[in-house]
Amino acid sequence: MEIKWTSKSLSDLSRLYGFLAPVNRQAAANTVQSLTQAPNKVIHQPRIGERLDEFELREVRRLLVGHYEMRYEIRNDTFYVLRVWHTKERR
Repeated sequence: MEIKWTSKSLSDLSRLYGFLAPVNRQAAANTVQSLTQAPNKVIHQPRIGERLDEFELREVRRLLVGHYEMRYEIRNDTFYVLRVWHTKERR
């Protein structure tokens, strides 16, 4: 299975890093690294994430990575990372 990051998910990573880096640059780097590695850890069991019923015609799921939520879609043999945000953010 191939992993693809959408432009929105990459923008989310950049935004999260930009928010965290002024306070603690190393923590920001560690957070982004753990988020970018998360799909590699579940790629062999991509349906481990909770399925989101509001996207009933698509297979969109959510995965919690620490205090962050990652939304992804499984389509054919591709794992698309759709969005990433901190769970305390209003979404």
